[in-house]
Amino acid sequence: MSESVSSPGIDPPSPTLSARLHELADYFAAPAAGRLTEEQRALSLGIARRLVVDVAARLDPQIDPAGLWGEWLRGGLPCAARLAGICFARSEEHRWREQSAQRSSPPPVLSEPAASNAEAPTVGEPLSEVGRAYLALQIADRRRFDALGHPALAVADIDEEIFRALLLDIAAWRLAEVSKDGKRASELGEAVRAATERHAQEAGITRAGAAYSDALGAARPDAAAAAIARHDWPTLIALAAASHRRAYDDMAVALMTTETAALPSLLAPLRLDHAALAPLEASLAMLPARAVSAADYGNYPASGQAR
Repeated sequence: MSESVSSPGIDPPSPTLSARLHELADYFAAPAAGRLTEEQRALSLGIARRLVVDVAARLDPQIDPAGLWGEWLRGGLPCAARLAGICFARSEEHRWREQSAQRSSPPPVLSEPAASNAEAPTVGEPLSEVGRAYLALQIADRRRFDALGHPALAVADIDEEIFRALLLDIAAWRLAEVSKDGKRASELGEAVRAATERHAQEAGITRAGAAYSDALGAARPDAAAAAIARHDWPTLIALAAASHRRAYDDMAVALMTTETAALPSLLAPLRLDHAALAPLEASLAMLPARAVSAADYGNYPASGQAR
């Protein structure tokens, strides 16, 4: 009687090998599918790291952010599925803005006063309602960079569900460190509650965009056309998000992944003519490794409550 011979295999596989095999299996399953570039990977990972560090600081200033991130980087982020969408949206928007600034010629001088940047007041003159709303939008956008100018996600922009999930993942990591200190361990629950309440009161770029859109009223199409002409993509995204009552990052992904032919339909609520859309179409066409989707923008999953 012959003995059965089993395949030697590798048991158990190392985490690195498992990850490599999983990546290879994904590639085999769809060899022709677009893959992330190294730039996209690095940008998204950096955005995730900065967000984790910011949320950890809110939970407990004594947390070692380098230790937390290093351990998560080695073992995998427990919140990876939740962070992937928002980090990718932010990284792609940043790539778009960077390449637009580097490759495009200066925007033309607009002849129509209604299409000019009317948000800039004369020195010493009080800001109008529109001016104040536009300034608030610019401030909200500036919070989406770190002190060195690297792209980041402002905590106020994160959906409540994603924020709480990330907060609890960090709290679980911290609890393992301080579990022997009963007082510090018990304080974690209160810290989670306080951080959650603080976050619920904050307004992010979605809400700032909605306020700007409301202040513009009938001037919204002119402001959107002017934003395109000067390549002010955050303002355009914010106005489009407000017109669809969607979160800013959802609208950014929809805009950047829509086929050129579908852009007029996507931006129809802003009532832009084809000539106004031309610089937008040209800029998106220049974005390397853009994930283009012909799917209807209405099918994009919402990231949650607009902030």
